[in-house]
Amino acid sequence: MDGGGNDLPEKNFALLGKCGTIRDLTLTYFYSFSGDKDSMAKKINDFKRGHGCIWKNNEIWIFMGMDHVKPGKGPAYVQAELRNVKTGQIVANRFRPEETLEPVHFDRKKMEYLYSDGSSHVFMDPESYEQVELPRATIGDAAVFLTPNCVCETCFVEAELMSVELPNTVELTVTDTPPNVKGATATNQAKEAICEGGANVKVPPFVENGTVIKVDTRTGEYLGRV
Repeated sequence: MDGGGNDLPEKNFALLGKCGTIRDLTLTYFYSFSGDKDSMAKKINDFKRGHGCIWKNNEIWIFMGMDHVKPGKGPAYVQAELRNVKTGQIVANRFRPEETLEPVHFDRKKMEYLYSDGSSHVFMDPESYEQVELPRATIGDAAVFLTPNCVCETCFVEAELMSVELPNTVELTVTDTPPNVKGATATNQAKEAICEGGANVKVPPFVENGTVIKVDTRTGEYLGRV
């Protein structure tokens, strides 16, 4: 397999339900898997965090975490957490070390979020200006953290955009929050704040409408004022 991904075996096209010409992509990150052109299945022990595979429901999953466990009694096993690149579903599963899965080649690159319409989110390659769409359901509720020109890491399989990973933190403008109560301090109970895009964030009492705050996209937590 070469870096362009043009030599993927036909069975991978069948598994992914794809066909057609492979477009050249400028990559920010590149994941590849050892093996011959037949893309032989790999043992669980050979996968690492960030690697992809064909797993449940014959869909593409990413290993988000792996813990190799050797209990005092009984056989060793691998406790893994995988994310479905299409739906975003995260599943924990225990594998036997000798189990095998079909590896998947990913192309990753940085792209800018432009806008959303009724059914999809639109992203742009800042170098080629090519625009691609991702179904709204793929990002789900996390879309409230998308802001214009937000740079995200995208994941392609066979030149098709499969998933988007938001930056760990974003800066959002508060659009609706109750006014500060006289005498309130930062140690008082937090209040709700609606931000641009619709994110609902718990903030300290002193945060007002128009304040730009930093938010953790993984937890939705307030990190501070900008």
